[in-house]
Amino acid sequence: MSTGRTIRYAVLLFASATVIAGVSTTVVVGQRGGVFRASRDHPAIEYSAGPVRNVVSELNQNILDGAVRLEFNGRSGYLRSVLDALDIPIESQVAVYSKTSRQAEMITSENPRVVFFNDTASVGWVRDTDLLEVAAQDQQQGVVFYTLSLTQAETPQFTRDNQCLACHLSWDTLGVPGLQVLSTAPLSADPNAYATGFVSDHRSRLEDRWGGWYVTGSHGSVAHMGNVEVTDVEDPQMTFGVVPPELGSLEGKFNLDGYPSAHSDIAALLVLNHQAHMTNLITRVGWEARRILFRNGGPSPDDSMFHEVILDAAEELVDYLLFVDEAPLPTGIKGSSRFTERFSSGGPHDSQGRSLRELDLARRLMRYPCSYMIYTPAFDALPAIATDAIYARMWEILSGEAQADRYGGLSLADRQSIVDILRDTKTNLPSYFQSVTR
Repeated sequence: MSTGRTIRYAVLLFASATVIAGVSTTVVVGQRGGVFRASRDHPAIEYSAGPVRNVVSELNQNILDGAVRLEFNGRSGYLRSVLDALDIPIESQVAVYSKTSRQAEMITSENPRVVFFNDTASVGWVRDTDLLEVAAQDQQQGVVFYTLSLTQAETPQFTRDNQCLACHLSWDTLGVPGLQVLSTAPLSADPNAYATGFVSDHRSRLEDRWGGWYVTGSHGSVAHMGNVEVTDVEDPQMTFGVVPPELGSLEGKFNLDGYPSAHSDIAALLVLNHQAHMTNLITRVGWEARRILFRNGGPSPDDSMFHEVILDAAEELVDYLLFVDEAPLPTGIKGSSRFTERFSSGGPHDSQGRSLRELDLARRLMRYPCSYMIYTPAFDALPAIATDAIYARMWEILSGEAQADRYGGLSLADRQSIVDILRDTKTNLPSYFQSVTR
């Protein structure tokens, strides 16, 4: 990819705003909700200096204790060893060639950045650079960002890096340190042109997703923004609404030396689209609850602030958790790697062998429309006033009590299956989750 000029992008892991000539622009797709409006260093939060508990902080300690040893391997450095240590599958690899991240100058369509992820951590790698970027969902603090030097060391250590918050703490992350997936719009060679992008999640149309990303697998013969140039494009409008070429793999697109996988699987991209915003919603409701408890010493359900903030945050989270506004998927979507099988087999499973991790892909993302993120340590660590509100709202919808038209997409069979799976697999589920009758 030839740039023809210098383009400066904001530093980010999945991307938020892009910056050219000092001007930041972001175009947002999807519904907007509430945001956390206090400081990240509010006494109830203490993001910058408070204790952390996440998979990266635990790995750091295990390395120091000698329980884990990271192995350095060729051009990918510690990448494979870190993925193994964090239990992140290679099949989750997705590749992005828009110039996002602090390593923007090294990112091209011939040298894309790859991201790997599981439920609680994400790893970003650019070939032939000196840093590995890692984001971990902390049990208290939201997403915490780290880097790891790709220089061999006896006891390599991840270093916390709050510089990432320049882009990863914004209205688009709900006012908390979080994640986003950006679809970059094509940019002309005009030096006065502005970069724009669409922050997308599972509510966004496929037509608005994945600009600047490689997409491998079948996409149902519908348009999306992946697999086409996004820099110095002769006519930035020419690719909108056009069905891009399907790629069975990344073979032939660039030299794959050092890359753990030859795929940027469409199924993994769909899951990542969902997971990034779900992560932010969990953080936001937790931070709101902690702030209210700090101010009020434990509000009752009659507290006006409780109703105004916690219940609204819980309703927003639950609607997203249950895929209420999910954009429909076309038929014919199929991944190119074994990501679908690997992800769907993860469990936990109920007594009938069902799991909230089973992908559908024929009409929607999940076979049972309830997010697997309900099992994450960060969800389990939410204050009781938050989980009480979340479960109460979930039951209103799953029981059929919520009669708004927007909930009509959740069939009786879907709602009963979700309740049954949660009853068998989710600890501390309220006892009122019982049979659904309407």
